[in-house]
Amino acid sequence: MTPKNELLFCALGGSGEIGMNVNLYGCRGKWLMVDCGITFADPAYPGIDVILPDLQFIEDRIDDLVGIVLTHGHEDHIGALPYLAEDLGVPLYATQFTAGLIRGKLDEEGIADRVKLKIMEPSRRFDVGGFGVTFVPLSHSIPESSALLIETPEGTVFHTGDWKLDSTPLIGTPFDPKQLAAIGDKGVDVLVCDSTNVFNLEASGSEASVRQGIAETAAKAPGRILVTTFASNAARLVTLGEVARETGRKLCVTGRSLDRILKVGRACGYFKDFPETVDPETAMRLPRNKVLIVATGGQGEPRAALARVANNDHTIKLDAGDTVIFSSKQIPGNEVAIGRIQNQLAAKGVEMVTERQAHVHVSGHPGRPELKRMYDWIRPEVLIPVHGEMRHMMEHARFGMAEGVPQAIVQADGDIVRLRPGAAKKVGHATVGRLVLDGDVILPSDGSTINERRRIALHGQISVAVAVGQGGRLLGMPQVKLQGVPVEDEREAFIADAVEAAADAARGNRRGMDRMREDVRLSVRRVATRWTGKKPIVDVLVIEA
Repeated sequence: MTPKNELLFCALGGSGEIGMNVNLYGCRGKWLMVDCGITFADPAYPGIDVILPDLQFIEDRIDDLVGIVLTHGHEDHIGALPYLAEDLGVPLYATQFTAGLIRGKLDEEGIADRVKLKIMEPSRRFDVGGFGVTFVPLSHSIPESSALLIETPEGTVFHTGDWKLDSTPLIGTPFDPKQLAAIGDKGVDVLVCDSTNVFNLEASGSEASVRQGIAETAAKAPGRILVTTFASNAARLVTLGEVARETGRKLCVTGRSLDRILKVGRACGYFKDFPETVDPETAMRLPRNKVLIVATGGQGEPRAALARVANNDHTIKLDAGDTVIFSSKQIPGNEVAIGRIQNQLAAKGVEMVTERQAHVHVSGHPGRPELKRMYDWIRPEVLIPVHGEMRHMMEHARFGMAEGVPQAIVQADGDIVRLRPGAAKKVGHATVGRLVLDGDVILPSDGSTINERRRIALHGQISVAVAVGQGGRLLGMPQVKLQGVPVEDEREAFIADAVEAAADAARGNRRGMDRMREDVRLSVRRVATRWTGKKPIVDVLVIEA
């Protein structure tokens, strides 16, 4: 589909899910991409940590893509760039802090010199292949989070990215109500808006309010304090630096991702009053009530610092009387992983404090009062909810129309929506999907590799080696090895039974090697099913001597 004299919108990720945000705007033969993020894998993807968007739709129209504009530096908005940006071959546009994070990622992949990265100033309009774009500062949990004012000959879009209303964000530029009202006065056709917290009846609250809550919790803690939060929550880092200073504790920041945020932030002029930090070894030598540790892993990530601390696999050690503050919201789907770590900490006698016990976290996304204020400022003709599961986006559409927005369209990944001219409506569907990063290789999320791995994880695997001589004569007994087949104490007896079945199948074969291989496979699998009730993967190697 090539855009004609019209304004099109299509999400390739982030609509119907939280994370992996990729949005396309099309007008007069060209496409503009907004964000290019990742999401993190769940147990349905064995051995996989990172999931990427499938960009086949725009790759098939690569000559029509004019650029990628990045709203802010969170992984679900920029995380796919190191793996996909070089192949897309178009310039990236970002503000200084976001560009610094992107540059670090490109450097790690060794492609920084092959991807054009342009640093743009907030509130100053620039042109990207016929699309007029302006970064409009909004508050979030990371510096320089911006909405995008996208102006085209066919209509104007206000794309919020991730946002909330915080007049005291501690780091970065606060939102400007006058600027937002002026944009609305000029006229906006479509508001494409964050749906994450649409069920929250109250505003998300200011980052400044968290400082007091964490400080009060820290003042009561008799031992070491470890605070876990998202690495990219730069505003929370500032808060924790101030709390450490107020409570007379040395600050220890552990983790590469946290170090990267501090490094890029300082290069951009942030963290000017941030206290001097100590390394983990020094932190462990300090009196227990004189250290505050910041670590990642509050969502239960198995390789993050908190999980390693809980497993006694980290320089940082926690014992009875120490405190862990979970200064982040529990993301749906992570409950089991978080609970596992909390149980390990509880067994050590560590006290845990979450947002349920104290005011130690505020969200970076808008509740209903903030959404209403945005509608009042921007006054769009059409609302397109994004950045949410279907329940979030449906509720956002209902709420927006109840608050006076004339039209709302709930779309999902792949839906192509004509925004203008005329009433907005769905007009087509784009190819969408997921890719997985498996080691250094990008694969289809439901391709043969991942499906084989799922089957092995579910059923186990048996390898059979059969040696045959001239005319298919069996030479010796087959060899059988197995992994993940539930026989435990009866393993040797099971193997003996499988060896005999494989030998019988091979001896009676007179129909060629391929038929022998299949007969052996089926015979061994029948043995496994009889013993265990499962049908493991059986691989047969026939060796001709």
